[in-house]
Amino acid sequence: MADAARVTLGLIVNPVAGMGGPVGLKGTDGADVVARALQLGATPRAPERAAEALLELAPVRERLTILTASGAMGEDAALAAGFEITRVHDAAAASTSADTVAAAVAMAAADARFILFCGGDGTARDIERAIGERIPVIGVPAGVKMHSGVFATSPRTAGRLARSLIETATDIRSRSAEVMDIDEDDCRRNRLSARLYGHLAVPVDRGALQSPKRSGYAGDEPAVAAAAAAVAGELEPGVAYVVGPGRSAKAVLSALGLDGTLLGVDLVIDGALAGRDLSGSALHEACGGRPVRIVSGITGGQGFLFGRGNQQIAPGIIRRAGRDGLIVIAGRDKLASLALGRILLDTGDRALDAELSGFVRARCSATEWVMMRVERA
Repeated sequence: MADAARVTLGLIVNPVAGMGGPVGLKGTDGADVVARALQLGATPRAPERAAEALLELAPVRERLTILTASGAMGEDAALAAGFEITRVHDAAAASTSADTVAAAVAMAAADARFILFCGGDGTARDIERAIGERIPVIGVPAGVKMHSGVFATSPRTAGRLARSLIETATDIRSRSAEVMDIDEDDCRRNRLSARLYGHLAVPVDRGALQSPKRSGYAGDEPAVAAAAAAVAGELEPGVAYVVGPGRSAKAVLSALGLDGTLLGVDLVIDGALAGRDLSGSALHEACGGRPVRIVSGITGGQGFLFGRGNQQIAPGIIRRAGRDGLIVIAGRDKLASLALGRILLDTGDRALDAELSGFVRARCSATEWVMMRVERA
């Protein structure tokens, strides 16, 4: 290595990030929503995602000192991975956004070279409020939405990017990235209202970091509607059709004359709505022993098929459908906007992501398909 000196890294984990996704809550902002998620059977996913990122740092463990907050906000994950830590903030038992802000401020004051944080858009907003663009950050994606451009495409990618920064002796080249978020209450009412909250500095690495989510592909709308109408006319009897969030997938429901949810996961069996805005467990139960197909769009600008806003579609359901059971609807303009021309998978099950990797047909109109590479993020 070019430089054997120790490196100081900040680590922040939002332990409740992403809990609302699998149970259909569209996010986990606020203590009341966290309580509701727990009542519905949600389990923490951020600590596991943080552990995946830290695993990639094992080769540089001896060179690294981690500044972190107490307990589940980072200390637990770092110690479990065998890292030396310095605690810079004692978090409340039920950590809040104020703890995230305080931890980020303390890490910047202690000259952390950069901050690795695990959470979603709400966590990114807290860190932006605390430090702005004073030092670079890398987001480990663990939330439900993740519209911001500060997240790596996967936890392992975040860890590999962090390791590359530790292994180099040069200053970190950074750029400004957007911090976006949506109003979760509006989201639960089927209204999507994303806005820009500020910017964070991120390392210059276009391949490792996702793009901000884009919307508004007006030129695609007629062709997408035609594609959806064609799909609606091809539905097979006795098959459970899982219809994911977003306008492209929901156009199938419109073609069938069904009232689904724009941002939830719905189920169609024999041309009728068999479930509306379903959680992961409810979806599994409603599908029963039927064959499963999944109708999905992709996230604009980012290219995610699974792992961004549709965590209700759990690995078990995806595995039942298989790659041949994926019905992907996306307009040509949206496909052309994707970084590196690929569709990404971040299901939380790396083996499943590998199984699905290859090529998938994306339907662009009633009669047109484009073969797209799909790969593990």
